Parts: sequence; C-alpha cells; structure tokens
Amino acid sequence: MAGLIKRGDTWHLRMRVPKRYLAVAGRREIHRSLETDSERRARELLPDVKAKLLAELDEMTIIQERPDDADAYRAAQKIAQARGFAYRPISDLLDAPLDDILDRVEAAVADPATETAKALLGAVDEPALLLSGLVDQVERLATHDNRFKSENQMRLWRNPRKRAVGNLTAALGGKDVFVTEIDHAAALKHKAWWQKKIAAENLSMESANKDFANMAGMLRRYYESIAQPNPPEPYRRIALKDRHKVEARKLEIPVDWITEKWFAPGVFDATNSEARDILLISIETGCRQSEIHDLPASAIVLDHPVPHLRLAFEEGENRREIKNSASVRLVPLVGVALAAAKRHPDGFPRYRGKSNYSGTMNKYLRSNDLLPSAQHTIGGVRHTWESRILDATKRMDVSGEMMGHSVKVIRGRPVYGDAMDLAQRQELALSVMLKVPDHLK
Repeated sequence: MAGLIKRGDTWHLRMRVPKRYLAVAGRREIHRSLETDSERRARELLPDVKAKLLAELDEMTIIQERPDDADAYRAAQKIAQARGFAYRPISDLLDAPLDDILDRVEAAVADPATETAKALLGAVDEPALLLSGLVDQVERLATHDNRFKSENQMRLWRNPRKRAVGNLTAALGGKDVFVTEIDHAAALKHKAWWQKKIAAENLSMESANKDFANMAGMLRRYYESIAQPNPPEPYRRIALKDRHKVEARKLEIPVDWITEKWFAPGVFDATNSEARDILLISIETGCRQSEIHDLPASAIVLDHPVPHLRLAFEEGENRREIKNSASVRLVPLVGVALAAAKRHPDGFPRYRGKSNYSGTMNKYLRSNDLLPSAQHTIGGVRHTWESRILDATKRMDVSGEMMGHSVKVIRGRPVYGDAMDLAQRQELALSVMLKVPDHLK
C-alpha cells in the first residue's frame, strides 16, 4: 500500500513493505522523495515510482537468494544505477576517487538494506560462467531474436556455435576455462590451432573465420547481458586471410538448359513430385530453396487475383525465420511455378523444416547428367532468374527488390517512395516467363 506524505515543501511516497520483502528491505516502511511540491504532479508520479521500488525489491531479493547467479550481478547494476551510480566491482573501487567512494558509502548508509550496500560498494561478484556453458547461456539470451526459428533452424544456429566452443577448448588443451579467462592470448591460440588444422587437412579458411565470428558474437552478447563496462574483445582482428584466393561465384543454369533438359517430358519421373515442383517454383520466382520448401499452407495464396507466395516471419506451429527483413515480400506465381503451386496447395511436408532438399535434388540431377557441369548446383537457378529480370529492366534495384535483397544497400542511400505492388511484380514476372510445356501444366 503506497500513499503520499509531505515533508517540508516536498512530496514523498510512503509505502508499507510487503511481507515477502521484509527480509531484504530491513524496515517495514519505505519513503522515497518525488522531488516535487505539486500534489497533482506527485499523484501522477506515484504509480511509476512505486513500480520501480517494487522492481528494486525484487532485484534485492535475487541478490540475497542467488548471490552467485548472473541475474544477481545484473540486479546489482540496476540498483546502483537507480541510485545514480555505475556498478563497479570492489576491486575497481579501490582505485576510485575518494569523493566517489564517500558518495557511495553515504548512499549505502542511508539505506538499511544489505543488498543495496552490496550493489553500491561492488560486493556482488561477476558471474562465473564456464566456456562449456556459453552456448546454452547465449541461447537463453537470444530467445527473443530466435523466436521465429523453426526447430531445424535452431539446430543450424546452435551447432556452429557448439563447434566453435569445442574447437577453442581443443586449442586450449581441452581445458574448460571461465568465460572471463578468454582473452586475446586465448583467441590467438584458437587461430594457431586452425592454421595448423588447415595446413594438415587442406581445409578452407572460411570455417576458421566462422568459428572466430561465432565466438566473438557469443562473447559480445554475454558481456552485454551483464552490462559490463568496456567489455573485452578478445577476437578483435582475429581472422585468416588468403590473398591468393579467387572469389567463387555460383554459376547460373543457362535458360536453354532449363527449357531443353529440365522441361523435357519424363526427366523427373524418377524423383518425387515435391522435389520437382520446388525446383519449378524456384525457376520462375528466384526464391531461395528454403523459402519454398518451408512454406506453411497459409503462405501459398492461390485464391487471389494475383496468385502468390507470402514470405514472412512466422510464429506458432509453423514458425520459421526467413533470411532478413528485406526478404519479407509477396512473390507472384506465374508459368511453371503457378502450375507447381496448384499441385501442392498445402506446401511441401516432405521437406518442410528440414535441410535435406538441396543435397537430395543436386544428387538426383548430377547422377542423371542434368547439370551443365560439376561446378553447377540448383542454387544457380536463383541467379539465372535474377539475370532474366535484370536483362528486362536494366536496374539492379528492381531485380534486387524482386529477389528479396536490400534496396537500400543496392542504391547506397535511404529508400524513398512506394515499393512495387503485387500487380507490378506479376507484370514483371510475366514479361520474363518461360513457356510452360503441356506435361507441366
């Protein structure tokens, strides 16, 4: 129960401490200045100040009940901040200016709660997290960011991070160290471990750099979670470069190859209809394979004047995350793509939420001499479609918008004006559409 009292010319909150907080509050009643002489303004401020006070009592409870928990460290930071101080460990305060120390002591004396004193005087230890627990901790911290990821996407998110931790542990001689012990020297050992492995096994440097990036990202998120000032960056400038490497490009599938080989009768008879029709949809949409095979039934819209696919972040039972916000778009269905979607109005359950489509279809095409060369893959279809759109429009921003690329990045400036509507997208797709063979209608 909270109310108002006036002391001199200033209004104060007066609150009886709920029973559950008596042990940490150290008193039965709390007074807090509202810093105003206006009763009307004081009544406006009262609910917010009370809510903050109760939140602070919750944080004090965490420090008392779980002093070694990471949440206790964050709670101490919040309590100190509420009193106008940055949380500083006691070891740092030993070197702090005397005025700062005296101000903290004065604020601590004014509050009988032991946990307040611990927060102000840096007596809550930084959480001790082992390297082996880093991925699980970061996964918890990233719950909101990963809320759209399907089970398979979470597996693909988790595994490379586990691999990075495993490789760093190996580089450190198999020792499970505390996260706070991972310094630049440890990162250099990680780099040296990869250099040796790459030389011995003739591996790509890309795997090593992914390891370094994943470790850097996890450490950054961890230190942000405990609001550590000036957090260490042990992986800063840790990377492997090959100045002789020639940048690889995904080869396009020639249009003639598609029409003469893939549109030939019976060419896909030895595979399943879902695999064939995912490929056909990609030919006339330029969609990424996962954007197609992970579609929930609700995202295939055939009862609209412009039949289309609705690519968006999904929650719930069919949750899925598409690559980025630029990839959120409506994709018109024309030609073989429209015919394929009509055959599968409920999507592609055989491949939905899995990662085996690309490997399965590439293997089928390769074993049946249906790829132009050993360097070609079905991923090249997306780039073929992009070139078709680019040839028709002579504008990279238009082809990029159709493909789900960032127009802002392509133009190199903020984007103004309206985006292409679905009818305009359909018109453009129809202008480059390939003729549909009778057996694929």
